[in-house]
Amino acid sequence: MMSTLAYASRNPTDTLKPFSIERREPTPTDVQIEILYCGVCHSDLHQARNEWGNTIYPCVPGHEIVGKVTKVGSAVTKFKEGDIAAVGCMVDSCRECASCKDGYEQFCDSFPTFTYNGGDKHTGGHTFGGYSDSIVVDESFTLRVPENLDLAAVAPLLCAGITTYSPLKHWKVGKGQKVGIVGLGGLGHMGLKFAHAFGAHTVLFTTSPGKAEDAKRLGADEVVISKNADEMQKHAGTFDFILDAVSADHDINAYLDLLKRDGNLVLVGAPEKPLPVSSFSLLMKRR
Repeated sequence: MMSTLAYASRNPTDTLKPFSIERREPTPTDVQIEILYCGVCHSDLHQARNEWGNTIYPCVPGHEIVGKVTKVGSAVTKFKEGDIAAVGCMVDSCRECASCKDGYEQFCDSFPTFTYNGGDKHTGGHTFGGYSDSIVVDESFTLRVPENLDLAAVAPLLCAGITTYSPLKHWKVGKGQKVGIVGLGGLGHMGLKFAHAFGAHTVLFTTSPGKAEDAKRLGADEVVISKNADEMQKHAGTFDFILDAVSADHDINAYLDLLKRDGNLVLVGAPEKPLPVSSFSLLMKRR
């Protein structure tokens, strides 16, 4: 084991403070990474504050990690010392269930091992995230990063990026479709840029009129102020797909009613409390 400087919260009201953690020595399939950048995700705040009720303290957040490989295990084939590598929100899975064998480790039937606040089968404790000097991760859960990219800008792609990119690709969002993005925060602005890049007619929903200019700069064809009932009604039943990126409590039914027949809404925000859903908003249009 080796000591590493990190930043941890020790209780729900604590701020992040310097903290020493222990990292394992690399096993044959491990990659040791010197962390250069780590993004701030809203999940980090939820976890540090125990807003989801499952935080393990001390908590070292951070799952948008980019750094330089400083050591590789004897069986590692994808990396060498000096490579730029990245780590997202998970560092392991059971690797045996149907989801894992199909390449969907994020849907592991036994639950993936998250980069922090997950059970660490190597140490018997819990995992610590990227707000630290270094991390050790199996190469199967480590990504190569081209050196010509802006590494600081790469970090948010490891969570906010993939969280919004994945459903847009899965539901084949593209030209000829009308797509809504709800919220222009850390997730929403990524989803907006992706939907625009995929060629969809993209509408940004926000409660903040002051965000309209930024939304259009990032690719929105239209901006709707969601507090305006008349503006919302104009779009009723017209959307092929809506990506809801809001983590605060809000009325999701207002957006379900904007979908066409067979339209899809994917929630990628993580509100603290369950969101009530009107069954008829789903049943009457096969949504």
